[in-house]
Amino acid sequence: MSTELLPPVAPEVLAGAVEQLTARLRKKLDATIAECGERAAAGADGAVEVRFGEDTVVTLRPGPAGAVTEAGQAVCSCLLAPRCLHRAAVLGAAPIAEVSGLSGPTEPGADASARSGGGADGEPAAVPARPTAPYVPSPASPAPSSPSPSSSPSSSTGSVPSEGAGETALTPAQTRAGTALWEAAAEALSAGVAAGGAVVQAELLRAAHSARLAGLPRAEAAALRVVRGLRAARDRSQGQRLGDLADAFRALLAGAAPLASGTAGAAWAGGARRAYEQGGSLRVYGLCREPVLSATGYGGVTTHLLGADGSGYTLSDVRPGGLGRARGAGSASVALGGGILDHAGLARGGLLIAGATVSADGRLGAGRSVRATPLRGVDWSKAPVAALFARPVHEAVAEALAVAAESGTGPDAPGAGLLGCDVEVVGAAGDHLVARVLGGGPLVRLRPAHPHPELPHAANLRLIAAFPGLALRVLGRPDLDRAATLRPLAVGPVPGTTHTLRLPEEWRGRADLGYDRLQGDNVPRVAPAGADSRTGPGPVSAGPDPLAEAPLWRVRRLLETGVAGGRRAVAEAARGTEAAGFAVPLRRAGLVGAARLAQDLTAEADRRPRDSFGRLLDPSADGYARAWLASAVHLAAAERFLVAASWN
Repeated sequence: MSTELLPPVAPEVLAGAVEQLTARLRKKLDATIAECGERAAAGADGAVEVRFGEDTVVTLRPGPAGAVTEAGQAVCSCLLAPRCLHRAAVLGAAPIAEVSGLSGPTEPGADASARSGGGADGEPAAVPARPTAPYVPSPASPAPSSPSPSSSPSSSTGSVPSEGAGETALTPAQTRAGTALWEAAAEALSAGVAAGGAVVQAELLRAAHSARLAGLPRAEAAALRVVRGLRAARDRSQGQRLGDLADAFRALLAGAAPLASGTAGAAWAGGARRAYEQGGSLRVYGLCREPVLSATGYGGVTTHLLGADGSGYTLSDVRPGGLGRARGAGSASVALGGGILDHAGLARGGLLIAGATVSADGRLGAGRSVRATPLRGVDWSKAPVAALFARPVHEAVAEALAVAAESGTGPDAPGAGLLGCDVEVVGAAGDHLVARVLGGGPLVRLRPAHPHPELPHAANLRLIAAFPGLALRVLGRPDLDRAATLRPLAVGPVPGTTHTLRLPEEWRGRADLGYDRLQGDNVPRVAPAGADSRTGPGPVSAGPDPLAEAPLWRVRRLLETGVAGGRRAVAEAARGTEAAGFAVPLRRAGLVGAARLAQDLTAEADRRPRDSFGRLLDPSADGYARAWLASAVHLAAAERFLVAASWN
């Protein structure tokens, strides 16, 4: 089904259209939606027309923002309009509009064109999913401990663990919105992808709209992420992973549970925009540039900066334009306080900012009162940047995992910072590069920060992999979903070594892997003395993977089975031939909590008591959703533990 011509539709408009349908028409809705993409045609004055027969035409007239935001902008010529199947089907086939409340942060004294993100409203996914600010700890701050994979976060399916930290009292309206969101998410999870059609999605959209009206924009964003995941899975879109949808369900349910109970973490009760505060005078130094691409057609660049006190900052320029915008923005001018640098110069230079405005996650604002003066950059081997590479990698990853677990897993939640380390190249292993952290560190997998073939990330890593023994200083973002995996953003030479990168002087000791293309003359041809002769350009072993070797994959497969086929599929899996031996491998590996919670899930999925007339005594999906969530949260905690262990 091609829906390229259809404009985005606000969630509440689609939810209202589906609610107006009769029960008979709702049964036909999914089949009718599948036909709308082929019927769409461009109309006059920017309108889009979808014709059903000779006398029935649905016309969408998007507003100035390019989206259908009001019910009157979607009209049908049939006699049943606006409560007709045609209108609801066309709205259901159109993409869901981005949440306008989750655009860039509001800054004091800044207009809409001067926001730090540089993009249009309604593009929360344009920034990197992980936190962009590097973390430099104080010497007194110990690394947080990771949870044991054998411990259970919940003693029974009746109590649901929350992934957020701290509790904030909610208003009655927010509690009601949280309850509606939990109920809609539970029903969607019970239905699964197989039965999660337009009607189920509309209930989620209605609950999401209620969350926005109650001042819970992040809860709304989590619900919209689930709806988009359901749509992509049902359409079998390329790149859609069932595991991503399972993680989206976990994030939504884990956030909706405390909302429904009247308390929630500060991340879920926060405002729609990231508020900027006055930061006074700042001296920041460039670290690297990172191209940004979103699935909704936005592109741009994020430049990572480090303050003189070790605090991390970012400056982004993201607007509609896709790949071309992402490639060109790397050399675009920096719109900050009249500064004369471009992003390429800022990544290797610095700024002295007067009257700075800074958001909680380190984004620099571009208000009218901000003034910036260019500074000379700092080499990676000198303070304050050298502190990024001095910290042991296992401590940095443990801190990143703790921050990610505390902040939640929503699309705009802050995440781990940048990690720096010195490595020695071992060779290529499949689609990634294997390197060993110098100083007795672990083997790590270096994967492209962005897989798009038109961006040079993958090509640069392939070139580096052809030179085993090469010493690199790497700055990147740890992949918290994979064992010992780093997604490098920039590389440079290791001080005091001879077999390392030789970069042009104008690059100032670093290469941005998303913009700069390494050449053969950037690498010395002579192998270092004492290099392992067994390594070569051929494939090498990436070392043990505790996450892949653990039997936790059985739990994830069970959870993903529930997401794909719903409650019935989990119940059928419990009756299959593998049911008897399902918990044995988990218990043998010491994962007693995971085994118990998985068994509770299968038992709850199969619990459907009926009366003498065959009617369900308890049709609610609440108990099943709680059992699924308890198992999912425990799995996430166990996987975090194994990821942290892989960096030791």
